[in-house]
Amino acid sequence: MTLLVFIIIGALAGWIGGKLIRGKAFGLAGNIIVGIVGAVLGGWLFTQLGIGGEENAFAYELAAAVTGSVVFLLLIGLVNKK
Repeated sequence: MTLLVFIIIGALAGWIGGKLIRGKAFGLAGNIIVGIVGAVLGGWLFTQLGIGGEENAFAYELAAAVTGSVVFLLLIGLVNKK
């Protein structure tokens, strides 16, 4: 995956994750950071669950990144409540 595609997927995933959890996005830089962390976390989670995505790589990578972003934001929310 090229760096540009990784950044685009990160921005999309961060934006979607922010909309789902907070109801608003984090701005471009925040979306990219949340999305990249989410992509790493989501990729790990999908691997652990045995979910693969060779047929449509972009859709799989975006789904993994959004899932990871949502999990990451939920974990951050739990830490901030304490």
